[in-house]
Amino acid sequence: MKTITINTSARTSRILIGERLQNLPACVRGRKCILITDDSILYHYGNQLPDWPVISIGQGEKNKTLSTLGEIFEKMVDLEADRSHFIVGVGGGIVCDVAGFAASLYMRGLPFGFVSTTLLSQVDASVGGKNGVNFRKYKNMLGVFSQPEFVICDPLMLKTLKKNVFVSGFAEIVKAGAIRSESLIGTLEKNADAALSADPDVMEELVYQSVRIKADIVETDEREKGERRKLNFGHTFAHAFENMTEIMHGEAVSMGMVLASRLSVALGTLPKKDAIRLESLLERLQLPVKPAADVEQALAPMKKDKKREGDSLYMVLLKNIGEAVIEKMTYKKLEGLLHDLR
Repeated sequence: MKTITINTSARTSRILIGERLQNLPACVRGRKCILITDDSILYHYGNQLPDWPVISIGQGEKNKTLSTLGEIFEKMVDLEADRSHFIVGVGGGIVCDVAGFAASLYMRGLPFGFVSTTLLSQVDASVGGKNGVNFRKYKNMLGVFSQPEFVICDPLMLKTLKKNVFVSGFAEIVKAGAIRSESLIGTLEKNADAALSADPDVMEELVYQSVRIKADIVETDEREKGERRKLNFGHTFAHAFENMTEIMHGEAVSMGMVLASRLSVALGTLPKKDAIRLESLLERLQLPVKPAADVEQALAPMKKDKKREGDSLYMVLLKNIGEAVIEKMTYKKLEGLLHDLR
């Protein structure tokens, strides 16, 4: 097992990579716990979970809402939850986002931790302290920054994922390498076949390298005022595609990174060969690279993106593979560039 520690002003968060689900009770250190999870996790792992009260939510983005939060609060009140309780979210990105948000709001904040069960969640969604829900189809419009005490990343749990859900998570690993580590991109290229077969040793190393990158960034900029914006590479386009279609987050991020890298080439910040290399790796990892919706129509939901500032938004571009830059760009300029890209 490898441990990565994220130190912020409010809390220290430990990411336990290679830790097993069975060791969850030791992580909570004898506190009274409430589990928040979904029906799929209960089906696959219900007999391995501790005998704690369980709140189960629905699956899919449609359940990442204020309504779901209200249902959780109702059940927590019924369970007589108080400030001595510890909340454990067991699931993928949606469960972790909702559980962390619920814990952060209830009685002005309860401590919480995660057992991250999907690849996308292990390398991104459960790490870094962003918790929230969607609002009127707009991604993560309501939320808080609040760090989990721990995140368990058990690579053996990836074996029960549906293939498309598992593969979706590779987009966030590619993103981490694209913005900060060419060596991670090289590791992916070298081990793509083993990674696609969920080899535990390969996956543990890929998760470790990805989380190490995110942890370093979060420690320097927990609340996304500067450097942390680079973690949004491909995400501005991705959130628009998710708003317009029913595709998964990782699939949308893959498409968004291709568009952002092509935009980088068009602006002269990225060599074309690097954009081709990135796109080829995404295809090799069985991720989509063509936009799921009309790119120019995506501008409308992009204007509701939480990263906007007036008539501009912060676009993350690439200078090289492993080096990202942030450019504040007006929507008018972006619209013209996207028209040219078509």
